[in-house]
Amino acid sequence: MAEHEDTTDPKRGATIEDYFEEDRTFPPPEGLAAAALTADRSLFDRADADFEGFWADQARELAWFERFETVLEWDLPFAKWFGGGRLNVSYNCLDRHVEAGLGDRVAYYFEGEPGDTRTITYSELLEEVCKAANALHSLGVERGDRVAIYMPMIPELPVAMLACARIGAAHSVVFGGFSADALRGRIEDAEAKVLITADGGWRRGQPVALKANVDAALSGGAASIEHVLVVRRLGDAAPDTAMTDGRDVWWHDTVDGQPAHCPPEAMESEDLLFILYTSGTTAQPKGIMHTTGGYLTQVAFTHKYVFDIHADTDIYWCAADVGWVTGHSYIVYGPLANAATSVLYEGTLDHPGRDRWWSIIEAYKVSILYCAPTAIRTFMKWGTEHPTAHDLTSLRVLGSVGEPINPEAWIWYWTHIGGSRCPVVDTWWQTETGAIMISPLPGVTTLKPGSATFPLPGISAEVVDDAGVSIDRGGGYLTLSRPWPSMLRGIYGDTERYRETYWSRFEGKYFAGDGAKIDDEGYFWLLGRVDDVMNVSGHRVSTTEVESALVDHPTVAEAAVVGALDATTGQSIIAFVTLISGVEVDAEHGEALRKHVATKIGPIARPKTIIFTDDLPKTRSGKIMRRLLRDVAEGRDLGDTTTLADASVVEELRNRAAAQPGEE
Repeated sequence: MAEHEDTTDPKRGATIEDYFEEDRTFPPPEGLAAAALTADRSLFDRADADFEGFWADQARELAWFERFETVLEWDLPFAKWFGGGRLNVSYNCLDRHVEAGLGDRVAYYFEGEPGDTRTITYSELLEEVCKAANALHSLGVERGDRVAIYMPMIPELPVAMLACARIGAAHSVVFGGFSADALRGRIEDAEAKVLITADGGWRRGQPVALKANVDAALSGGAASIEHVLVVRRLGDAAPDTAMTDGRDVWWHDTVDGQPAHCPPEAMESEDLLFILYTSGTTAQPKGIMHTTGGYLTQVAFTHKYVFDIHADTDIYWCAADVGWVTGHSYIVYGPLANAATSVLYEGTLDHPGRDRWWSIIEAYKVSILYCAPTAIRTFMKWGTEHPTAHDLTSLRVLGSVGEPINPEAWIWYWTHIGGSRCPVVDTWWQTETGAIMISPLPGVTTLKPGSATFPLPGISAEVVDDAGVSIDRGGGYLTLSRPWPSMLRGIYGDTERYRETYWSRFEGKYFAGDGAKIDDEGYFWLLGRVDDVMNVSGHRVSTTEVESALVDHPTVAEAAVVGALDATTGQSIIAFVTLISGVEVDAEHGEALRKHVATKIGPIARPKTIIFTDDLPKTRSGKIMRRLLRDVAEGRDLGDTTTLADASVVEELRNRAAAQPGEE
């Protein structure tokens, strides 16, 4: 990292206030460190000495039909990795493991929400992928085509993705919670030729139709779709699924009878593997493009070392949805590239009971759990009785993904789920980065609760000020200062938007909108989206730091903070707070929490208003929708709420906000 010209003030240039401090540390457990894949800094030293050579070494861990001739061609902002190399992602995830004698190893333990289960070995998964690939060929899909996938969390979802990769068709997975309009827009942008879906899925014990959304999406456009391939998941629970003659075909009729062999296409390293659309809450969704060789290299490396994967013994569970990039990289491609055994779960946190996750961990002896802070804070709200009712001693590594984790949520996770023995790898990355960029290594890194710690080997990250100057201490904008193998290769169909969105703010640096701070020991702390930074009386205050201060209070399970327009201070801090189970709200509780925040990080961060709520508006992937909270705080009409897990939460919040007096 570049040194700042004035070293007399280590916070000179900081653009986001740095209030919250955390001094608890947790070194790697001795037993884990002794057996870890890496327990020293040799990977960092190798990458620091020659980062291109380092990534070439990681790429050579894959099976290449033709070896690459160049490592990196960099023409800012466009990168080409492993030029001249030819490989196939499906072959790397399946065939090579079967050929190595691992065909009987379990690839997925599938747990359906109703309680149905499947155990799928690598040999069985390879056969299913080949059948699906042949079925796609029969429907006219060729190399270079795009295939849309809109499915619940069932095994046919990764099968469909791998089948596309096998024949060289790029997939575009659309999260199953998205509306018909969102699906249509993504199909049209990618000009997808075939859509793979299901009659529906299960959610909290109820059948949720998907095919009806598909029909609505296609009735209003998406003329590029020639066929719809439909998995019968709900069966008798959806007896009247409409099928359009000549367009719609059942999976069991089309796939099951296909040959169980399909030669993998030899793809160029830079051939398109998939398009994944960002949510696009304020503009046209962006089709993020990821290619083949570089993406697979980095997701395999990060999955292996961040989670310290011992593939012959670990049972790994990433509890995300495959519809998001976390599921692409750390449910499908990373684990399968490493011949790991994974759990694939269809359902929610709390069906049929609030101990569903812990019963799954106990049943399958899960050793690695990777989930979102939102889930952890929900479990905090419910109390410890549910995890303590199950044997969680199989766990040895815990992971966090999706947003910054509050220190107290980190401690709760480490204590009550990890038994005070499991390192917590708090990971920062994005749809655009493709793979984890900042994270501890469990056998190497001394942890600080709430910090993603340091950039991984081969990654160059800098926190910069408004002028783009690197700062050594304090808060600012998180940037990446050199290319990485799994980086996005652009926005589908819009080169200029790619350049403008990610590379125009700071010269020569990638910036996608996240704030961060660096502490005295060089640890990175993510501060959330800079759009969420509040300007209170001229002070730029991070929502993440105020939320962490609130969750630090022993009665608080979860908090979300937004800035609302204020005639005096520019913005005022409005906090939405969920208390732990059994705590009653009284007239003095709000004031006690305001004082706690002021004591913890300073009077400037004291919330003007605290609104107590039983739940927060979240997407079905678990992310808090702060845009809606800002609308509630400022009394605006609410926008589209169709992606919320429970839209009624917002109306209840509006009623409580209207009745809640602020601090005078």
